Amino acid sequence: MSTNNLEKIVLACSGASGMLYAKLLINKLSNSNEIEKIALIFTENAIKIWESELHTAIPVAEGKIELFANNDFYAPFASGSSKYSAMIICPSSMGMLARIANGISDCLISRAADVMLKEQRKLILVPRETPYSLIHIKNMKQIISAGGVICPATPSFYSNPKTIEQLSMTVVDRVIDLIGISNKSFRWGNIR
Repeated sequence: MSTNNLEKIVLACSGASGMLYAKLLINKLSNSNEIEKIALIFTENAIKIWESELHTAIPVAEGKIELFANNDFYAPFASGSSKYSAMIICPSSMGMLARIANGISDCLISRAADVMLKEQRKLILVPRETPYSLIHIKNMKQIISAGGVICPATPSFYSNPKTIEQLSMTVVDRVIDLIGISNKSFRWGNIR
C-alpha cells in the first residue's frame, strides 16, 4: 500500500480520568496498517493522570508516534493545509469540550479541533464524565451541530468482557469504527 493512502491521525489526551482508553487506542492505531502517523498531544493534567492511573510515563515518540507539546502552534495539523484526516480527543475533559464548542483555540488541542471542524474532517471527542450537566449537554450539542462526534466512554457488556481492558476495548473499538479504518472487533449479532 502506498503511503499516500495511509491516514494521519491526531490523538489528544486532556485532563480527564480514563487514560486506559487512550493507551489501548494508541496501541490499536499503532498496529494498524492503515495509519501512517499518529500525532500525540497531552495536556499537563493528562500527563499527571496518565502516570497516576497507569503507573507509567506517557508514550515516547517512536514508530508512527510523534509527540507534540500542547503549546506548539507550529505543529502541522494546527493549519487546514495539513492532510490529517481525523482527530480523536480521548479522554476529553468537559473543560476541553467546552473550549472547542465555543471556538476558544487557546492550546494546540483546541486549535487542531477547530481546524478539523472548519475543514469538515472527523473530530471525535470521548468524554469520560458522569453525570452530565445541562452545560455539558449544550456544549456537546454545539460540537455535534458543527460536525463533530461525541462518543462517551460508555462501555458495552454484550461481548461478555472478562477484564477491564476488554471492557475498555468496547469503547476503543467504537472510536476506531468512527474514524473509518478496518477493525476486527465483537459485533452485535455475534452473541452466542
